[in-house]
Amino acid sequence: MDVSSAAGLKPVIPVKPTDVSVNGVSISREDIAREAQNHPAATPREAWLSAARALAIRELLLQRARALGLTATPIADDNGRRETDDEALVRAVIEIDVVVPSADDAACERFYSQNLKRFRTPDLFAASHILIAAAPGDRIGRDTARQSAEAILAVALEAPELFDHLAKTHSACPSKDLGGTLGQIGPGQTVPEFERALPMIPAGTIGRGPVETRYGFHIIRVEHREMGRQLPLEAVRERIAQYLDERVRRSASHQYVAVLAGAADIVGIDLNGSATPLVQ
Repeated sequence: MDVSSAAGLKPVIPVKPTDVSVNGVSISREDIAREAQNHPAATPREAWLSAARALAIRELLLQRARALGLTATPIADDNGRRETDDEALVRAVIEIDVVVPSADDAACERFYSQNLKRFRTPDLFAASHILIAAAPGDRIGRDTARQSAEAILAVALEAPELFDHLAKTHSACPSKDLGGTLGQIGPGQTVPEFERALPMIPAGTIGRGPVETRYGFHIIRVEHREMGRQLPLEAVRERIAQYLDERVRRSASHQYVAVLAGAADIVGIDLNGSATPLVQ
């Protein structure tokens, strides 16, 4: 027994690649090295381990396909990419041996009610800003930029009608030519600090303090906020069903591989407990 696994510890990764085989069929170190390029990891050893697991499971499934007497029937995806014979056999084995029930209406409704926030359209903001730029690592420059932003903000708060003029005069953003207007902003369209500040500013007002980002300091005005809306279940039922089916399929596939691995003679790699998505 692997003591580290039994104790809940991370398995020890071999310093040097070991020989790997599945039921007596060897997987060459050269093949593992090539496959490792498809498994980004923190270290080369971890990439090697992930690649070895992937190839060992592929060999395990191919052996099962041969035992079932399957014939490869490759298909192509929407982009014209055609499966290899091995990919087709792996797919066929999973389709035959792994029976996955489809999500019913009750399961979809339950998931929807438990995850309402996932099915809400995002809030949208029409906003403008004045950017006082400062380099991220320039402490003195950022202190100076903060002071400038605070002084300009004081003027903008005292005379909001001057915001456009202040943007054209002081902003380091190309939007200054439009009085700082950024248009409609949704999730992911700005840096996180800027995005987090938008809901805190009431529509039709200027934020009470400069917002710091890697670009410098922003004086933000929110002109309008369009609240998101809850999507009805019927609009997302198909998407939920697909998600639940895929989640169950992946879980069932991993369990199936674990059963095959438990009955196989596998040398050089531990397939049990791997979180790597080896069956696509």
